[in-house]
Amino acid sequence: MPLDLDKVRSRFPALSRELNGETVAYLDGPGGTQVPIDVIEAMTTFMERGGSNLGGPFATSVETNELVTDARRAVADLFNSEPSEIVFGQNMSSLTFPMSRALAQTWDDGDNIVVTRLDHDANISPWLVAAAERGVEVRWADFDPTDGRLDMASLEAAVGPSTRLVAVTGASNALGTLVDMRRAADIAHGANALVYVDGVHRTPHSLVDVSRWDVDFYAASAYKFYGPHVGMLYGKAQHLEALPAYKVRAAPSTPPDKWETGTQSFESLAGVTAAVDYLASLGHGDDRRAKLVSAMGEVVAHENSLAERFLARASEMSNVAVYGITDDVSARTPTFAVSVDGSVPQQVARALGEQGIYVWAGHYYAISVMEHLGALDTGGLVRIGFAHYNTAHEVDRVLAALESV
Repeated sequence: MPLDLDKVRSRFPALSRELNGETVAYLDGPGGTQVPIDVIEAMTTFMERGGSNLGGPFATSVETNELVTDARRAVADLFNSEPSEIVFGQNMSSLTFPMSRALAQTWDDGDNIVVTRLDHDANISPWLVAAAERGVEVRWADFDPTDGRLDMASLEAAVGPSTRLVAVTGASNALGTLVDMRRAADIAHGANALVYVDGVHRTPHSLVDVSRWDVDFYAASAYKFYGPHVGMLYGKAQHLEALPAYKVRAAPSTPPDKWETGTQSFESLAGVTAAVDYLASLGHGDDRRAKLVSAMGEVVAHENSLAERFLARASEMSNVAVYGITDDVSARTPTFAVSVDGSVPQQVARALGEQGIYVWAGHYYAISVMEHLGALDTGGLVRIGFAHYNTAHEVDRVLAALESV
């Protein structure tokens, strides 16, 4: 069944915002989506009822413990993992840095790690820092600048007997490219290396299945899939158990709690559960995972239709260049990096913003992508990102605006 777009949009209060008498078009989703009323109410309800920290014998503390347990179960359903394999933190970046330090303790002289130029810097810089501290080699896997696809031959060539880790993106937050997760994991595991996936951009646009993909780690942020600003990390149970965590002495010594030093944002975790439940409500099935499978099928179908509509007209515009995959929307997310002749990216974003069309400009922390495309020193590119709540009319609006810049 197709998405009931009017019903979907009615659940997002921010989508009713207007500028100059016209509804704002939020095409900045790759930098953070809007949230449904379900998430807002879940967070405010926790704070209105009264919350407490974990470990107390009284009602509010017990309820908070249940809230955290519910959030782990929700994300486990979203990722297709066990709840005990889900760790929460401020965001993907702040979860990846300590995990990079923990993994680095297992590296020796002569080892190497592999990172991909297609990735967001949050899945590059932590590994560069850790590698420098341990004195291990960093190898790079390239992407094809003509279409934005990850060069699997380059990845295979970079991975060898001394490789200990492969850091790869699930989907490019700059170009929208989807990466074959199972193939990347097989390449890494073929050398007895671990694979760490940046799933921030993939999670809102594709069904996640860490079990089928056989990845070792998968990190995401809820504010990219209609939730609050909180991050989550999946790690295989054996890794979370064996690796040393940087924590205070009073923190638990068993996973996943040992990886969550300090007090979590409990109201945000309530919002995480609500965000996953919202996505599940778009589908049908006997349990939450089944509903999520169904829902993401509908989300992908709708977003693919928006992508096709955008590409059909953008490809005919003489003043606009689209970077990345243009011949197969199933191989990408509906996130587009474009340049406009005669205009710097910030000028374009400002001009569109004045028309109530919100898009990003710059490198959006995909520094290696922009370097590889030769766009970093010229201000990066304009990023237009569609989400499941966007409409065909909004696609037409941004295309008309680009044509007139």
